[in-house]
Amino acid sequence: MKSFKQSFEQIFIFSHLLRWTLLTIPVALPVGSIVAFFLWLLDKATTTRFEYPWLLFLLPLAGIFIFLLYKYLGKNADAGNNLVIEEIHEPGAGVPFRMAPLVLFTTVVTHLFGGSAGREGTAVQIGGSFANFLARRFGLTRQETRIILMTGIAAGFGAVFGTPVTGAIFALEVLTIGRMKYDALLPCLIASLLADITCSAWGIHHIQYQVLFNDTGIRFFSFINFNISLLLKVIIAGVLFGLAGYTFSVITHNIKTYSNRLIPVKWLIPAIGGIILIILTFLLNTQDYLGLGVTGHTPGSISIVSCFHAGGATYLSWWWKLLFTAITIGTGFKGGEVTPLFFIGAALGNTLAVLSGAPVDLMAALGFIAVFAAATNTPLACTIMGIELFGTEHVIYYAVACFTAYYFSGHSGIYQSQRIAVSKIDKLEHHTNKTLRDIR
Repeated sequence: MKSFKQSFEQIFIFSHLLRWTLLTIPVALPVGSIVAFFLWLLDKATTTRFEYPWLLFLLPLAGIFIFLLYKYLGKNADAGNNLVIEEIHEPGAGVPFRMAPLVLFTTVVTHLFGGSAGREGTAVQIGGSFANFLARRFGLTRQETRIILMTGIAAGFGAVFGTPVTGAIFALEVLTIGRMKYDALLPCLIASLLADITCSAWGIHHIQYQVLFNDTGIRFFSFINFNISLLLKVIIAGVLFGLAGYTFSVITHNIKTYSNRLIPVKWLIPAIGGIILIILTFLLNTQDYLGLGVTGHTPGSISIVSCFHAGGATYLSWWWKLLFTAITIGTGFKGGEVTPLFFIGAALGNTLAVLSGAPVDLMAALGFIAVFAAATNTPLACTIMGIELFGTEHVIYYAVACFTAYYFSGHSGIYQSQRIAVSKIDKLEHHTNKTLRDIR
């Protein structure tokens, strides 16, 4: 005879999901509110920098200030997103609560003085630190702590970009290359949705991107159509997007590694990084590659938004943003890498569209998500992001670009604590069960 649990399995499932819904709410609502406050501060910092360009000259001092803050107050919080991922794999000392205010404040400082950084890292760390705090308060087990930390990642990511489904999938996919565990699926979705709703309720609005290209290709199925020649261009672009993601990851990590190895006085590292960014800015005679880069200061500025239009980027815009961001993050400034990756991808897509005759807005959108997929090893989440940001019409191109870029980025990524469960190709099985840090 069946046991009681087997006979009434759905009752236990309902009880389990109800419990996790109740546990997720006190994570999602505060994280959504804090992210809203963070985005508001970031907007004010960007506006202030546009108004007072001379603030860039204080970037080296800002870097020293950030270094000292983390040296004397941060302790292990300096590990950032990698610490959150490590705690999910093997819960131990925990994610310190001080990580949230530290990373929020220092990211705003980075942007105020012109550092080229993003915002997702800050949101994920806010979510992770707050989730860990609640796990301790609730007395959760190691396995439950793992799940609630994942809901923190989902809440932070979903709120900061306004992409709740992507936030849930990202939290599941970013931990391990080649394998996803679904025990946190619904808690992550609930957390991401609630955090996004909360963030929006505070009056935060995200940039709306448009892909106006209308695909007139052959309809192979009742629900999808594509153009063969365009698809071939997308495959080639996917390869290049993957190589761009690989290049960004390698350069960023190498700058961090060699600067720490070659510069004995550690507070000089961010100072030198700031000086290099100032020199590059004057050599290029533009501030377009500083800050987030979502929108520009003037109508002629190069930004993510401008990359969706013909003439909105130069052939090397993607490279300059890559270099500016690698120097910023590699020398110790704070913030995320994802929004700059959007810029790099959109600018590279713009260039490839001009060179190949492909639609500029579509290729910019594909670069936007595919370089992100390559650098984070999250092709499924990025495909979903394409749907949430740009609509469903071109989903076949989203998937092809993201999946191709994922493979061609190799075993690299911006999160060194990612583990490899399944190698991308059979001949590299010796990478299995190692972290990206281990195989560097």
